[in-house]
Amino acid sequence: MRRRELLGALTGAAAWPIVARAQQSTTLVVGLIRSTSRSPFENLVSAFQRGLNEAGFVEGQNVTIAYRYGDDQFDRLQMLIAELIRQPVAVIVANNASALVAMSKTTTVPIVFVTGGDPVRDGLVANINRPGGNVTGVVFFSSFLGPKRLELLRELVPPATTIAVLAQPALPNTEAELRAVEQAAEAIGRQLVVVRANNDRDIEGAFDIFKQRHTSVPVRFLIQDGNAWWR
Repeated sequence: MRRRELLGALTGAAAWPIVARAQQSTTLVVGLIRSTSRSPFENLVSAFQRGLNEAGFVEGQNVTIAYRYGDDQFDRLQMLIAELIRQPVAVIVANNASALVAMSKTTTVPIVFVTGGDPVRDGLVANINRPGGNVTGVVFFSSFLGPKRLELLRELVPPATTIAVLAQPALPNTEAELRAVEQAAEAIGRQLVVVRANNDRDIEGAFDIFKQRHTSVPVRFLIQDGNAWWR
């Protein structure tokens, strides 16, 4: 049925360990929820829509997407996910933090997560090869690249001895990623200046701290939502 086709399109899974609920309408409803705001990740929304189109699901025709964003207010996620379940939705597509909350709210609605962290460590699945239950997803393993990026930075900017790290503490995988980067920095003889920031005001203050501490790297090593990137 169309719901199984949708799940296969979202995850590439051959089958799900749950029985799809029959629906009266041919239009499926997909719940797309992120703990963040939408604007910084508009490219991900566009890619998601294109992927559905390629699988034969066109928004407004045979699929409806219910968008929900927590705007980095993590205490709102339970309410937003409850809204999606009541709607109801055929599947919930979520980032790491949202998926963890969704797991606590339903064991029947399929949950598809997208994460850069370790889904086993973060409690999303018991086993990568056999996730089990109503949860599956896509893992980019970007959190494991932190030490590699640090090594690359040393090669690009050899004189740099102090490196700024900006992290969002509310995310479930942040501390584990920080530990990995800190261990890598110690191994190569580099010092990290770590500042945890939850909002724009914190970020502004963080760069003041970086300036005071004379971080010698013109690019900052950032950790956000299970992903690391350069700015």
